Amino acid sequence: MNAQYALEALNFFMADVQAGIGPFLGVFLQAHGWLPQAIGTVMTLGGIAGMLATSPAGALVDATHHKRGIIVIAGVMTTLASLVLWVSHDYWMVASSQIFTAVTGAALGPAVTGVTLGIVKEKGFNRQFGRNQVANHAGNVIGAALSGWLGWRYGFGAVFVLAGVFGILTVISTLAIRRDAIDHDSARGLGESVPNEQEHASGFRVLLTCRPLLVLAASLAMFHLCNAAMLPLYGLAVVAAHQGEPNAFTAETIVVAQLVMVVAACLANRLIHRIGYWRVILITFLALPLRGLVAAMFITSWGVWPVQALDGIGAGLQSVAVPALVVRLLQGTGRVNVGQGVVMTFQAAGAALSPALGGVLAQHFGYASAFLVLGFVSTGSLALWMCFGSVNR
Repeated sequence: MNAQYALEALNFFMADVQAGIGPFLGVFLQAHGWLPQAIGTVMTLGGIAGMLATSPAGALVDATHHKRGIIVIAGVMTTLASLVLWVSHDYWMVASSQIFTAVTGAALGPAVTGVTLGIVKEKGFNRQFGRNQVANHAGNVIGAALSGWLGWRYGFGAVFVLAGVFGILTVISTLAIRRDAIDHDSARGLGESVPNEQEHASGFRVLLTCRPLLVLAASLAMFHLCNAAMLPLYGLAVVAAHQGEPNAFTAETIVVAQLVMVVAACLANRLIHRIGYWRVILITFLALPLRGLVAAMFITSWGVWPVQALDGIGAGLQSVAVPALVVRLLQGTGRVNVGQGVVMTFQAAGAALSPALGGVLAQHFGYASAFLVLGFVSTGSLALWMCFGSVNR
């Protein structure tokens, strides 16, 4: 198989693997008597584990020639960790599953970025990574739609079976990429000024020596602090209000967002060329406060359309613009995947705290208040980007 087609197939099937059972976890645990605060806390434990793993994972991807092996191992272990939830709903078993899913899943992002850069080089990266993200979001649409239908028809167990099938197809797609199709020097963004190979590849050292990368990472951390909790909280809010069937509605929230993300990912590269990275990322930061306001006002079955469309705009554009900007900033340093990893660490830090924050707000003040507070706090990322993000213009 052509390496680029295999890469797109990998991104398609990886979509259902990388997040485990994703947003279905909330309604799955709610159906077994869990309260919002406990659900948020266990998600946060996984988020913290993922946060700690992403920067070392990026360094590993830069250092090794076995990038396909990383993807295969991470895909298998992530799938197995998700399947554990089918067997036990004990708090610490669920927490352990989330931690293991996050740690192994943390390697997938930098590894796929490195493989993409190694196949198409810097010149073709933006275009190919945009195609990767279109495939990834399409995989999320199909996976969510199938999960919703299978969960409604056969129960939650079918969602876990589907995750296992997608895991197997992820491994097959990875092995379809020929080993010699990957240029490992290009995969790490190695230029003529070669770093000392004995130097420890510290993501935070890279971050502190590149101010534009630091501003980007800090802005994304605040964005994800407010964004990550909104999807699972909105699903819980609507189901709690008896406005929708748990499996079907959760699937709908994902499908709406991912369909918009497909369109956004298709347009992202064109927008970057026309208006630049800074303005594209600014659009994503503007969408989140509006999303929080709309979510607070419309906790109804049809409210999913505007709420998740706004999520699709933000996440769809970021999924292409952020990795492409990191490649541009660090090209020639040989530390591209370390940089990707440390930016993902900051994103994960915000995302890890988000479910706990959202769960506490929802349980003590109600879902509408939680959405309003998260939307208000998210304006911090907007302010930070507008004041200091001009270095990325």
